[in-house]
Amino acid sequence: MTLTHFPRAAAESIAKKNLLRFHVCGSAGAGKSTLIARLIHEVDPLAEDMAAPPVSEPRLASDVAYRLFSTERRNFIAADTRGHERHTRDLVTGVSNADLGVVVVDVGKGISSAARRQTYLTTLLGIRQVVVVINKMDAAGYSEDAFARVEQDFRGFAEQLGLQAVTCIPVSALAGDNLVSRSAAMSWYQGPTLLGVLERADLEETRLREQALRLPIEWVSGGPTGRGLSGTIAAGRVRRGDRVRLQPSGRLGRIARIASDEGDVDQAAVGQAVSITLDSDIDVSLGEWVVPADQPAEVSDQFEATVIWRASAPLLPGRSYIIKLGPQTATATVAPLKHRVNPSTLERMAAKALAQNEIGVCNLQLDRAVVFDPHKVNRDTGGFLLIDAMSGELVAVGMLHFALRRAKNVHWQALDVNKAARASIKGQRACLLWYTGLSGAGKSTIANLVDKRLYGAHHHTYVLDGDNVRHGLNKDLGFTNADRVENIRRIAEVAKLMVDAGLIVGAAFISPFRAERQMARALLKEGEFIEIFIDAPLAVAEGRDPKGLYKKARRGDLKNFTGIDSPYEPPEDPELRIDTTSLSAEGAAEQVVAFLKDRGILDP
Repeated sequence: MTLTHFPRAAAESIAKKNLLRFHVCGSAGAGKSTLIARLIHEVDPLAEDMAAPPVSEPRLASDVAYRLFSTERRNFIAADTRGHERHTRDLVTGVSNADLGVVVVDVGKGISSAARRQTYLTTLLGIRQVVVVINKMDAAGYSEDAFARVEQDFRGFAEQLGLQAVTCIPVSALAGDNLVSRSAAMSWYQGPTLLGVLERADLEETRLREQALRLPIEWVSGGPTGRGLSGTIAAGRVRRGDRVRLQPSGRLGRIARIASDEGDVDQAAVGQAVSITLDSDIDVSLGEWVVPADQPAEVSDQFEATVIWRASAPLLPGRSYIIKLGPQTATATVAPLKHRVNPSTLERMAAKALAQNEIGVCNLQLDRAVVFDPHKVNRDTGGFLLIDAMSGELVAVGMLHFALRRAKNVHWQALDVNKAARASIKGQRACLLWYTGLSGAGKSTIANLVDKRLYGAHHHTYVLDGDNVRHGLNKDLGFTNADRVENIRRIAEVAKLMVDAGLIVGAAFISPFRAERQMARALLKEGEFIEIFIDAPLAVAEGRDPKGLYKKARRGDLKNFTGIDSPYEPPEDPELRIDTTSLSAEGAAEQVVAFLKDRGILDP
């Protein structure tokens, strides 16, 4: 999952091959900035800072500093990432396309909680090689025992993480000990220098080259020689004449042509941008993958995943988000959130939500199947972004673990009697009337009156009321924001089934959040969801207070009450707005019925 791209001018100034990207992190005061400056100065005095990578949504904006330098053996790009928890997004950006991580530790302070968090995030994001630079050895008198204590502590933590490729180096960044050449002050250390490790480190590209072809399609174009399928190879290589499969469609073909920046080529490998043409004109959609015919990727719509939450508003299970997996886009719902992880201790803790910079493991349910590899196999094809559907804000970075087994065993059963047939025999068009507004605005009263009028005209209806469903279907839910989201999610799914049965369904719920109302709308076809805003100012609704709930909330006996200590987000563009300060409940019901006739849902 590449979240940043380096500037074109800088990329063109370095060799395409043998480029190692590494990130450097560490606690405040550990000396990482001094380390980077001293290392680069000794290796390449002409090295220059790189401009910040260009940022465009949904990429992560960050303040990561990049340095470019070279030796005779290799070219390097170093990402200097800040260590505080509030800069988690910077660390994620720096790690996202790195081959190796460097964790800087002050020998006098040992492995801090910040260093543990950074190491956990480094491995979580797919880095397999970690170098621990135990710094300020000069201040510890170059003591071997001091180094050994910190090294032993870190290796114990690394073992918990399952991290095997760890190198610990005692250094003095200030004096330059063991950065480029071995230090005479630490003759007891016989391991490699930091530069030695960097020059010999494995490149992620080398590992990915040995995997099966993965070519996500980012652009489809027509031409005289056939349909061009363009994208950047995420793993493996492609050769002219290869038999390939398109996923998730499953269609087969052979590679007839491969075009690259260098013109037509016989083959291309991971990291190259190419445009391929198949031997037959197959209809291809954006986001599909080209894979070997006999080595397909996985396809599913349900996963276990880890998410790193970056938004100020919490992650709420049951809320829908846009998921981007490379060029693939779908709607994803977190259900459920399994646990939160303390990155310093690796402890798993129960949680109903995730706050900013927190990390959790959850199940994801998508509205359609997507193609993927587990993140541990390939960061690009197993990493994803979550985006708030209403604001477009990037809210999380995530890693897919595996497809849920139940996703492979549960299939949609096609039925001969469909929604249109059920509605037709009832002489109506099925739809969902979604009444939203503050408590006391008049939602249930108006919904009930509309239902009576429709019933009297021999229409087939049902009303789902907020209080009623909490006696059964949702009796296990409270009134926290997370429970409110789940409450509406369940109701929306039930309403969808009722609409499928051909009914005119009324749903009277406060439903305070736009995101959940949008989620309910997205479950239905265009024109089937009718949002009716029962608009009454808070003072008016509170003055009515038919159930005495506002009084309880004002006394503090009822927490998270909408309008008092929990927000209500009014609709921005409802199909119908009813002002109950100037219209009676009977008049409002007549207005709804008239609207349904105008829309052709009811006969005029």
